[in-house]
This record gives sequence, C-alpha cells and structure tokens, in this order.
Amino acid sequence: MTTTYNYRQIISKAIADEMRVDQDVILIGEDIGAAGGAFKTTPGLFEEFGPNRVRDTPISEQAIVGAALGSAMTGLRPIADLMFADFAGVGFDQIANQIAKYRYMTNGQVTVPLVIRMANGAGSGFGAQHSQSAENWFLNIPGLKVVTPGTVADLYGLLRSSIRENNPVLFFEHKNLFAIKGDVEGLESEIVPLGVADVVRSGTDITVVANQMMRHRALEAADELEADGISLEVIDPRTIVPFDDDTVLQSLRRTSRLMIVQEGPRDGSWGASLVSRVVTENFELLDAPPVVLSSEDSPVPYAGNLEELWLTSVADIVAAARHQVRY
Repeated sequence: MTTTYNYRQIISKAIADEMRVDQDVILIGEDIGAAGGAFKTTPGLFEEFGPNRVRDTPISEQAIVGAALGSAMTGLRPIADLMFADFAGVGFDQIANQIAKYRYMTNGQVTVPLVIRMANGAGSGFGAQHSQSAENWFLNIPGLKVVTPGTVADLYGLLRSSIRENNPVLFFEHKNLFAIKGDVEGLESEIVPLGVADVVRSGTDITVVANQMMRHRALEAADELEADGISLEVIDPRTIVPFDDDTVLQSLRRTSRLMIVQEGPRDGSWGASLVSRVVTENFELLDAPPVVLSSEDSPVPYAGNLEELWLTSVADIVAAARHQVRY
C-alpha cells in the first residue's frame, strides 16, 4: 500500500524498517530518544526499540563519532545523528583520519559500516554556522560515501541502502526540504542503490545536474523555459561520492551543453569536480562552455532576504539557460 510522508517523517520510518530486520542497527545522538530528535526526525524509535538500541548522548560530537566508530568496528551498524551538518567540523579528525581510513589501513580485516546523519543546507534562517552545504567538505577524503537525497522516496531508499553499506556513509538531509511530501510503499523495491543518478526530467537542449533543494528549483526553471522552447534535462546525482558520471555523459551526448546548479561556493565543490572531469575526459561532447551556478563566496547570511540572494534562484537558472543555448 502506498502511503504519503513528508521528508521529515520518512527518516524515522527508514530507520525503523532497518532496525526491525537487523538487530545490529543502533541509533545514537543528542535528544534522539524520548525527545524524538532536534528536528523531530526520530519520534517513536525510543519507544519501540528501547534504550539499548536508541541511545541519547552527551552534547559532544567527538563522543558521538567515536562511539559510532568503535561500535561499527566491533560488529554493530550504528547510525550517528550529528544534528546540524556544520557540527561535523567538531568531529572532523575522527571522520577524516579514522573512519575513512580504518578499512584501508587494516587491509580489509576491519570494516566500518556506519552512517552519520546530518541536517544540511541553507534557506531556513539558521545563520552562517548552521546553514552550510557541508557535503563538499569531504570530497577530498577517500574512503567515505556521501549521499544527498532530494525527495522523500530517495531519502527513504538511500537511507536504507546506506545502513546496509559496509563502508562509512555521510548522509545529508536538507533542512529546507523537511516539509515536502512524497509517496513510499516501504517495499524492497523502494531501496535506492548508492552511486546511481536519477534523470528526473528528460530534455534535449541542456543537461542540468542539481541536487537537494536545487533539484526542485531546476525543475521549476525547466517548466518556465519550456514555454520558450528550451528543453532542460534535469539529473539528480543523489550520491555525490561515488558520482554517476555515466548518466551525465549519456545525457551530454544528446544535449551537448552542461549546467551545474548547486548550493554553496563553487571552489572545491562536487559541481566544479564534475566539470573538471567532463572537460578533461570528454571535451568533444561539449558545444558550449559548462556553467556552474553556485552561491556567493561568502558565509551564509542570516537575514532572510540576503540568504535568498545567496542561493541560486529559479530566475538565475532561467537566465543562464537562455544564455547558454545561444552558443
């Protein structure tokens, strides 16, 4: 039976469904128990699974990450809730130098099957220290998988897939998408494999690659541009490590134009990395210079009007697409 959930609600469903089928799955973090999570994403889990499998922690990201690492090394499948993605900076050493490298340094004798969940992104008025697109921080750390779901169904399917993964996964949930709704059946067919992009709209003129909130803005722009006879093909990468280059390249063979729409500054981002790979390895597919629409190179503003200016808008996408098709 198909049921409608919002992005916030589907998180606890995905976790509960995995905890029911695998007794080794545990959840740890601040206020995730009786309080149901700081963003109310874990209600009901403490009541169903009890304090041994749903454990509230002190206010210490280092303790949460360290406990997740230790429990994963000894046979459990922990899900660590870090609340704001920005707080990953506090546990960065353990994530970058321990979690990402442990399987490699033990020649595969020890696996680290853990998920670190984080609330990501701007648009909700949380200010510069609580609104960053932190997924880009981890692109230069081999050993981590990085997931950025943009819909209810993808969040559900990717989170279940991440919990089953035998390597560490950083799982980013966009705060500004908590209210969006979608249908999920809760069946095995709903599980989404890591590293597979989704062509969410077919088109012929420009390949647009956009994730999370920017996916939705790209689709709005595609609707507007259709009236002008400009056809956008919109691809959601869903997983930025590993990245599904093949789906993007297949699209470029039809459109010959590439546009990236992402949140956060351009330098060091997944969008800039994708453009680099396409230009150096498949330059012959392009009939126009690739475009990267990104945020200003500044901290995220707190004032709502400035924050919205900082983010790429639907109008920005429309204007860039109209310019690019002139080539």
